[in-house]
Amino acid sequence: MNDRSPVEKVRLSSCMWLGGADCMITTLNNIVTGGALTYFFINHLGMKEESSALCWLLFGLWNALNDPLFGYISDKTKSGLGRRIPYIRYGSIAVALVFVLSWKFWFPVKTDAALFAQMFLSLFLFDSLYTAIATSLYIMPFEMAVTNKARGKIMLVKLIFGLAALSVPLVLLAELENLLGSSPESFRTLMLIIGAAAGAIMFVSTFFYRENGYTKEEEQYPFFRSLVTCLKNKSFLVFESISFSVTFIQTALMMGLSYYFDAFGINYLFCYGAMFLGILFGIWLWMKPGAVWKVKKSIILMCLIFGGTLAVMLLLGQYTAAGVIGFFGAGIGFAGGMYEVPLMFGDVMDSDEKLCGLRREGMYAGVNSLICKPAISFANAIFPIMLGWFGYDTARKAAEQSELAKLGVRVAWLAIPVALLMICAALIRRFYPLVGPEWDKTKEELALLHEEKQRAYEAEMLGR
Repeated sequence: MNDRSPVEKVRLSSCMWLGGADCMITTLNNIVTGGALTYFFINHLGMKEESSALCWLLFGLWNALNDPLFGYISDKTKSGLGRRIPYIRYGSIAVALVFVLSWKFWFPVKTDAALFAQMFLSLFLFDSLYTAIATSLYIMPFEMAVTNKARGKIMLVKLIFGLAALSVPLVLLAELENLLGSSPESFRTLMLIIGAAAGAIMFVSTFFYRENGYTKEEEQYPFFRSLVTCLKNKSFLVFESISFSVTFIQTALMMGLSYYFDAFGINYLFCYGAMFLGILFGIWLWMKPGAVWKVKKSIILMCLIFGGTLAVMLLLGQYTAAGVIGFFGAGIGFAGGMYEVPLMFGDVMDSDEKLCGLRREGMYAGVNSLICKPAISFANAIFPIMLGWFGYDTARKAAEQSELAKLGVRVAWLAIPVALLMICAALIRRFYPLVGPEWDKTKEELALLHEEKQRAYEAEMLGR
């Protein structure tokens, strides 16, 4: 196949600012949905575990339904700034404010009902804004390029910035018990700094990248037809197995960090060091050999490595060596999730364009969230429930728990992720169709088509 990558040139500055904005909204989301908010309300404010679980499950209903609607609205937006950028620019201010206010109790009397109301409202407001911003940022690379080589450049920069999005929540969650126990006001000040910095970076970033103008001129399908055609796309349905699993696993792994390190007395620096070595190895693995293997084989291998190393930690995680192995594999999986999974999603949307003649990234991102967002709620709801099955006592520190409860930490934390990854490997191997010379030719044709459409659009704008 003739290499068409020189056709698509994406500026490094655009990649950097897009990666920085994505890093900021992901950092905020990883803190809120990765366990910190649940820990804050249960262990610091005294909310009942059952109330927290109910809050997450009820919130999950709205959380799933709003995404296809926003994706559809986003596809039909005809702003002079584009279809995506307005939501990033103006949503950044609001989401930073909601994030900062979520860590201060709002009501005059602390009751379980008041805690439930605040947690639900915080989640509702934060996620509505997060959906608008994160969806727009997630699909911007697919607006900016078609070939996987050009998209890979964007994904690599996003992956590097993603290390910061992972690092801040990882350290915060590992130290959460100490931070809230010693100085709650210092914790709130830290949240203020993180929220303000994130909002500012997201806002400024929107002046450094742009969308293809022709896409906003396309007439989109009506909402229900658009929804149904997404759900009929076989490659999209197969993709959802890994997308749902990665969403669940990222949330679940964040949820259990502080419990794991405290329960077994393992120094998190060893584990985090192994994870970042795994990420560096994963970057090389997915960019070099992965470019030869292509997306399908790379995703399957990622699932097997990620799931296998987590299984080691599930069985033997009370030992530091097993923890190091698990975190090294998690690093490889994180790199694959940040690099290969978005490339797979881009291919899915390209296959849709081949069939429908439209770019419908927003609708696909919305339906993806409809299916995957409940994974965040399930992970937050099921973790404390599974801990309860093993007799975990939230009134006692993690290190003081019974041996059965400590085993429960590992089971609640890792059992479901291991199962999901193995199921994904089997499903993708058997059913994913976007592979081979015919698909490579389709990608080349789409890159040329986008060039032609953009040139025609720019000529029309100059003629007006």
